[in-house]
Amino acid sequence: METNTGSPRSAAFRFLKLCWRRVTIVSLLLLIPCFWHRRIEAGDLASHIYNAWLAQLIANGQAPGLYFARQWNNVLFDFALLKVGNLLGLAAAEKIVVSLCVLIFFWGAFALVTAVTRRPPWFLLPCLAMLAYGWTFNVGFFNYYLSLGLGFFATAIVWDVATRQLGAACEAPHDSPHTSVWRRWSRELVVAASLAVLVLVAHPQGFAWLVGCLTYLLLWQRLRGWTKLALPVAAAMLIVALRLYFSRRYETFGLWDSFGPGIYNGADQIALFSNRYFVLSMVAMLFGILAFLLDGRRKLRVQESWAPLRLAVELYCVVVFASYVLPDVLRIPLYTGWVGAFALRLTTISAVFGLCVLGFMHPKKWHAAGFGILALLFFIFLYKDTGVLNRMEDQVDRLVASLPPGERVLATIWAPPDSRLPYIVHMVDRACVGKCFSYENYEPASGEFRLRVREGSPIASANTQEREKMEAGEYIVQPDDLPMAQIYQCDASDLTWLCVRQLAAGEPNGRFGYQPPKE
Repeated sequence: METNTGSPRSAAFRFLKLCWRRVTIVSLLLLIPCFWHRRIEAGDLASHIYNAWLAQLIANGQAPGLYFARQWNNVLFDFALLKVGNLLGLAAAEKIVVSLCVLIFFWGAFALVTAVTRRPPWFLLPCLAMLAYGWTFNVGFFNYYLSLGLGFFATAIVWDVATRQLGAACEAPHDSPHTSVWRRWSRELVVAASLAVLVLVAHPQGFAWLVGCLTYLLLWQRLRGWTKLALPVAAAMLIVALRLYFSRRYETFGLWDSFGPGIYNGADQIALFSNRYFVLSMVAMLFGILAFLLDGRRKLRVQESWAPLRLAVELYCVVVFASYVLPDVLRIPLYTGWVGAFALRLTTISAVFGLCVLGFMHPKKWHAAGFGILALLFFIFLYKDTGVLNRMEDQVDRLVASLPPGERVLATIWAPPDSRLPYIVHMVDRACVGKCFSYENYEPASGEFRLRVREGSPIASANTQEREKMEAGEYIVQPDDLPMAQIYQCDASDLTWLCVRQLAAGEPNGRFGYQPPKE
């Protein structure tokens, strides 16, 4: 196993100096899915783009009833999108900012696996690429996605200092270990702290994970012998206590309640649009388990120590346990709407720690070949399915073009029953940029973003309950809402076929078109 006695910064510079060609080629290949269609189809991303346009209107005094709230988290991606959009236009900003997020996430995860295993995980590149375009990306949670990428870099720095440099510092004859660590690696820790601030600005859940992970890491380093066993037990008890607290104080639903029974251990991140992704995720999981077991047999044969894996395995198990135990959907007084996918978001982290465990394997050519074939299938599937969504959005563009400029629009567009990406309806938001107003836009009324709405705004609903009914097709149209159009799936046998009609007062907005079966 490769080791390095230099600082994390110097190690990173040496790595880039030696491997810049490989890093450049990998980065360019990694960004292909951001450019293979006219638009990036990633669920909630379309809503972020639409709200960046609304932010431009607010700045120009052209958005009555909308305003900015003072908010210091869950905003980093939106700030970047708006700033680049103001300079180059929102279409270019979409490509540039999302591409930057993908690179930060991918190389952040790569850096973390490298710090944990002390060697670059080149043979796991196909897995990291699939994860970079996994569920979190495709559902469009980009503030959270960006917070994870930055958090991976911060964790990699602290992990390197705590697990490798701390040991070297403890051998120093003149200084105490803690003083020596601070003097020798203070710059690295300042960089990690600066990244942590950006993580908090990006998303509070990403910051909570970062603090929890680093706390676990530092306590694990200080404990000795059997006392280390107290740490995973304490973590499990804290997770259970949080679940009980949330369940007793707020309305909550668990992971199996919202997404159904299943295996949510990180492999689910590549289960996306249909059942074929589920099969692919199961094959990928089984292939990883097989590779790990065969490498374990090798370790036993050559009497190689299992100790280096222990911390990564513990963190993986703790995160998987949290995914199943913590509430996935909850309603808290801080916001008017639901906080969704709270637990499912954690499977992105469990996937990275799972790759950390696999990164300890002795690399074999068949490892890279197997993961490469799985990644090839994954991206072929992804290209086809996002192409379908692009063609649907082409229809939306044509339908919106037929409407009077500035008209209010509602939409009921449902994902197929076997899809795990429910937010395709937001394609209407992006199509409305510069043309119409998506009245069921969820961001302003939710209170979770800096864009807010006052009661009576002609641009967005200020009532979360009414907005949820609009999205479900159960809203009774009021005379004051008109004129208002509805975009909907007009053929239940072909959910990609869309139509538009003018709504009338007194009717439910989902009276026509496809509606999924009620549970």
